[in-house]
Amino acid sequence: MTTLLPDTIDLLAGIEPGSRLDALRNRRSEARKNAQDSYLALFESEELESVSALERFAVASFVTGLHGDKGIADFYASGLRRRAAHGIVETVAGEVARGATSGPYGSYPAGPLSSEDQPGLAFAVSPAGRETLGEKLAAAFDHAHRLVFSPRDSSPEALQALLQAGWSTTGIVTLSQLVAFLSFQIRVIAGLRALLAAPAASSKDDVALELASAVASGRL
Repeated sequence: MTTLLPDTIDLLAGIEPGSRLDALRNRRSEARKNAQDSYLALFESEELESVSALERFAVASFVTGLHGDKGIADFYASGLRRRAAHGIVETVAGEVARGATSGPYGSYPAGPLSSEDQPGLAFAVSPAGRETLGEKLAAAFDHAHRLVFSPRDSSPEALQALLQAGWSTTGIVTLSQLVAFLSFQIRVIAGLRALLAAPAASSKDDVALELASAVASGRL
C-alpha cells in the first residue's frame, strides 16, 4: 500500500488543510503540484542511481543550514539521520557553522562586471569533515556552498574537482538541481509564512502570492 506523503511546503510553512492559505495555494494548483512532484523526484524516488538518498539529504541538510532556516534544516537533518551512519549529522552541522556567511560574492571574468566583484569566504570542507564525509560528499558540499553564495566563481576547474572526487556528469547536474530546488522551496515557504502571520485580506493575498511566486521563480 502506497502512503501519500504530506505536501512538503505546506508542512514546513505550517499550512493546515482547509485554511485560508490552503485555499490560496489551490488557486495555483498546478504550481503546487509541480513543487511537490519536484520534491518527490529529488528525495523520495526509488531511482537514485547517480546520487544516493544519503547524499541528497546530506547536501540538503547542509544547504538549508546555510540558509539559516532552522525548521527546514531540521526537516532535512531528520531525513539524513534516518539514512546516515553515526557522526555524519553532527559533521554536517559543524560544516554549516564553518560555512555560514552572506552573499552573493565572488569575481566575474575581467570586463565590465568586474566593478561588481565582492570578496567573501573561500569555503572548503575541513580535514576532519572530509574524513567523516568522504572525498565525494565533501566535494559536493564545496560545490553547494559555491552555488549558494558565489555562483559567479563557478568554473571548469570547479566542475573538474567534482569529477575527480567521483561524481558523474549526471550526478553533478542532479546536485545543482538539488541546490536550485532548495533555494526555491525556502523562498516560497518564507513568503507563505509571512502571509500566514498577516491578517486575512483576500485581494492582498492574491497580490502577495503572485509576488512570492515571482520572487521564488526568479522573475523578480
